[in-house]
Amino acid sequence: MIENNFTIYNTLTRTKQAFVPIHEGKVGMYVCGPTVYGDGHLGHARPAITFDILFRYLRHLGYKVRYVRNITDVGHLEHDADEGEDKIAKKARIEQLEPMEVVQHYLTRYHKAMEALNVLPPSIEPHASGHIIEQIEYVKKILDSGYAYVSDGSVYFDVPKYNRDHPYGKLSGRNVDELLSNTRALDGQAEKHHPADFALWKKASPEHIMHWPSPWSEGFPGWHLECSTMGEKYLGESFDIHGGGMDLMFPHHECEIAQSVAHNGHDTVRYWMHNNMITINGKKMGKSLGNFITLDEFFTGSHPLLDQAYSPMTIRFFILQAHYRGTVDFSNEALKASEKALGRMLEGYRRLQELKPSAESTIDVSDLRRKCYEAMDDDMNTPVVIANLFDALRLVNQVKDGHAKATQADIDELKWVFDTFLVDILGVRTEMAGDSAEAIKPFEGAVDLLLDVRSKAKAAKDWSTSDLIRDRLAALGFTVKDTKDGAEWSLN
Repeated sequence: MIENNFTIYNTLTRTKQAFVPIHEGKVGMYVCGPTVYGDGHLGHARPAITFDILFRYLRHLGYKVRYVRNITDVGHLEHDADEGEDKIAKKARIEQLEPMEVVQHYLTRYHKAMEALNVLPPSIEPHASGHIIEQIEYVKKILDSGYAYVSDGSVYFDVPKYNRDHPYGKLSGRNVDELLSNTRALDGQAEKHHPADFALWKKASPEHIMHWPSPWSEGFPGWHLECSTMGEKYLGESFDIHGGGMDLMFPHHECEIAQSVAHNGHDTVRYWMHNNMITINGKKMGKSLGNFITLDEFFTGSHPLLDQAYSPMTIRFFILQAHYRGTVDFSNEALKASEKALGRMLEGYRRLQELKPSAESTIDVSDLRRKCYEAMDDDMNTPVVIANLFDALRLVNQVKDGHAKATQADIDELKWVFDTFLVDILGVRTEMAGDSAEAIKPFEGAVDLLLDVRSKAKAAKDWSTSDLIRDRLAALGFTVKDTKDGAEWSLN
């Protein structure tokens, strides 16, 4: 049995709860993935990184994790309310492409951005369009349960009828009686019995280019249906964790719960987890609002709101410096502060590798591991983990600068904590500028060679050459520091 003290904030109960999986030693986890009709932006990076941390930590604790993250490539209409055009079909029409060309293009770019951010791939990444048959069968069973109806070739979920038997709105905390009485009819939705009802299957209009045969019409599945169907297919009728952005809580996740209860007669998910939003000037960053900055624009600095380019690890560190349930407001100042903090962290990590042991110790690292675990166990409190690592870096710098001593056991403990929490769990790459270790070896060698020439110049009292090398390196962005063990350099 895996012993752990891990607690998760469960949106469903609005409390932190001890994590106890349904099946001992195994975790089933489903996270809502992207609708791939445009480049991923900072708002997409946050859930990807949040649930990457969860995936990494659960595996670190010893669980076998099946992580399912879906790809929405059909059925997500423009206004999330069963009206408007399919987002991918609309993009395909504008670009004069096949819808699956649009999907493939943006999915490839999404994967590339996730790799740059060091987000691990999920165990399974199912596509909505690849599970049409399963979704049709799912709808049939909901119809059999009496909580759905067919109307002019479309199938709708009967929210008022469901709400009489089960609490619709329990996840989001919506007042459903108020919702049901105040919801206004939408244009083109006359076939619904009630405006709050949502589509399980939509009859395709003649111009709709993505459609499949079904018992009710040539059409396509509703957006909410894919997650209920694919979650159950790959994780079973009951699984441990369902995650996503807070903006999906209503209506998407609320509809998922209703569908699953209507289909199975019971709740499917034990723990619901939601990350908060990335905002710009206090407003949610999103494609629909047109106020987003793509990840590629961050990496290249090509957006007019950006003062400079920001590396993928700076973006990751920026997101991890806030708790996943807190809002994060974008600003160049905040990103530059994260860039500087990450630079200090990586420089300290490099110096840690160079520490030389003493026979005795004047530092105490005995509590460091416990503090980092306590922070992670407290609903993945990554800002506190980072604060603990910075506290440890002060000790590293004291030892490296000759102001303190550390035994080999202390150094080994520091290395274990940084390799475990910074690298393995927080997923921060420690190579410079996000490059691979092999790629930067010649770069490091060239700087070390220059410093070797400078050292010889100093020994020969050739101060002009020594100062010239130091100043030219400084102009290129390097800081050279003379220590009792020789010169050290870091990249600003």
